[in-house]
Amino acid sequence: MTDIGKVFLLPGEYFISKQPHVISTLLGSCVAVCLYHPQLKFGGMNHFMLPSSPSKERSGKYGDYATGVLLQFMERTAGSLSGLQAIISGGANVINAVSSGVQIGQRNVEVARDILRKHNIAVIKENIGGNLGLKLHYQSWDNKLTVEPMDRNAMSGSLISREEAGRGAPAARAAAGPAAARPSAGASPAGPTPKPFSSPAPKPAAAGGPAASSPVKAGGRIKVLVVDDSSIVRSLLTKAMADEPDIRVVGAAKDAYEAREMLLELGPDVVTLDIVMPKMDGVTFLKKLMVYYPVPVIICSTIAKAGSAAELRSDKIGAVDVIDKESLNLYHGLDTVKKILIPKIRAAARTRVSKKSKEEVAGI
Repeated sequence: MTDIGKVFLLPGEYFISKQPHVISTLLGSCVAVCLYHPQLKFGGMNHFMLPSSPSKERSGKYGDYATGVLLQFMERTAGSLSGLQAIISGGANVINAVSSGVQIGQRNVEVARDILRKHNIAVIKENIGGNLGLKLHYQSWDNKLTVEPMDRNAMSGSLISREEAGRGAPAARAAAGPAAARPSAGASPAGPTPKPFSSPAPKPAAAGGPAASSPVKAGGRIKVLVVDDSSIVRSLLTKAMADEPDIRVVGAAKDAYEAREMLLELGPDVVTLDIVMPKMDGVTFLKKLMVYYPVPVIICSTIAKAGSAAELRSDKIGAVDVIDKESLNLYHGLDTVKKILIPKIRAAARTRVSKKSKEEVAGI
């Protein structure tokens, strides 16, 4: 078979095509549903992060909406849902919803099962649960799914504690990646209530999260996660990096809760982090990162003036660089942003960040 396309799905996206494609994605507590039409021999897949939106938001990051849209496009393409086969994958025990006592991964799986059951879709296989994330490679032309477990170190660690998580009020969440569907599809991602996360029991060092970040290998693209409560700033920073051949923005989060999930799902090499954000400020989140998931962080904030307390604290905690957001002239074109930010992203990607103890960052 020739001309096989390749597609990688980020959270909130889906893909359906009658042309043969290998559809790949990475899952932690997220779930992917693969749908296949045996007679017409084509299929599709989605990737969602959370079960449902409390505000009924139409978003590809919610399982009820994402699975419904996938079914809608399969029906539109095939003419009927009759005979469809489904595979459900993901739902690892990576993130706990303490308030409900039910893990997010389990709830994601249950939502997918319920919707498929309502439409009489046969689930022919499940790759669900466990404590490890999954790498999926789905062949849309023959319904073959290759599943690989992810490194435990990439999926472990607790960035937000039980007590702190309980302070977050429900709120709709912004898109993890491009707010567009893939070719032959059409969805609009976003996400829901910030979920409380529990702190797991102490683990051996080898299984408790990375001891230090690893610099990006030569020739590899630098994966960047943008964290800022302003949708405009997230968009501008993303656009500033869009044309760089060695840099790829893999996600954009509006708060620490959303950032934590994306961090575990997408494994960015560099994080740009605002300080003034709802639910948890950037400095507090930076401490969590240095203790549980060390990764190069560039603070980008209007209160991070040269010589300011915010700059000094961020530096002591472990940020690899600090940028005064006003110096970027964000609302006057992207030239200044590119000139300042891009070299710092590349430098950060070459930096090895060591894990710190709670005691080291507690008094900063």
